[in-house]
Amino acid sequence: MPTRRSMLQSAGHAYGAVFAGASAASAVATEPESSTGQKFLLVGLCGSENPTRANFPFVWAAALKDAGNEVRIEIAGDATVLMRTPVSDSVTPVGWPPFKDALAKVIELKIPIFV
Repeated sequence: MPTRRSMLQSAGHAYGAVFAGASAASAVATEPESSTGQKFLLVGLCGSENPTRANFPFVWAAALKDAGNEVRIEIAGDATVLMRTPVSDSVTPVGWPPFKDALAKVIELKIPIFV
């Protein structure tokens, strides 16, 4: 699938091809397709005071990585306390498995976490 950048770079060529009678799709289809997926940076700002929101970046990161995307997590502010073992073991979000399970999955998938 062409990226937005490749579409914008080839837009001038595709625009000229339309007026020349050629198909714009053929001008864009020559771009090599990327099989690495998309890149995501998930930012977490909530800590143990809001366990459900604190869990979201970690659960989403695992799901995105399983789907074949490149994922990174950055935590700041109140979320930094989640990296302490006693805190991560005690955080239980509403309607989700315990936070320690989500963190273990992120570590298992080798998703980088920046604090």
